[in-house]
Amino acid sequence: METVKEEEEYNYREVRLPSLIPVVPEPELEREKGERRRGRDILIAIDHGPNSKHAFDWALIHLSRLADTIHLLHAVSDLNNQVVYDITQALMEKLAVEAFEVVMVKTVARIVEGDPGKVICKEAERIKPAAVVMGTRGRSLIQSVIQGSVGEYCFHHCKAAPVVIVPGKGQFRFRTDKDNRFKFNPIFVEIYWDSEYLSNLLQF
Repeated sequence: METVKEEEEYNYREVRLPSLIPVVPEPELEREKGERRRGRDILIAIDHGPNSKHAFDWALIHLSRLADTIHLLHAVSDLNNQVVYDITQALMEKLAVEAFEVVMVKTVARIVEGDPGKVICKEAERIKPAAVVMGTRGRSLIQSVIQGSVGEYCFHHCKAAPVVIVPGKGQFRFRTDKDNRFKFNPIFVEIYWDSEYLSNLLQF
């Protein structure tokens, strides 16, 4: 499989996220007495499909914690297509607000021109995240490996170990309580990962 070439042209546009999201200083989280740690970078590849949102929701609930920074990434074939950019910007703004309201994490976003797999791997090299999170097209892991997929490509080429999430039978749902605070209804999802690596990520 073709590898990412450093000399390839790399076009991108940063996404300006809503100014209404408060800017909070990056906290230091106490893990054990005498030991402190800062937040991590988490790269989430998104598109406009339900499986992408499913992966985003999973990352918020099971992976993100205070002081982390979420990097939203969307790959497009033509960066100059203003219609696509505007639609994607609206989606990223919505997700950024949701991320702050649910887990109070900082979000940055970027739209990059190119093949999705290569774009994700290139951004992973740039950011060096603790994890790369993405959805699938609903196929099983075996089908993805045989037929090829963005997730399978990233599994072999990303420097950071990707987490590939396959949609389960249910769906993620957020609701609010009487104080208008977000609550999460957990469901079962089918997830494939390097178990030891992800177990370390999930340790709080």
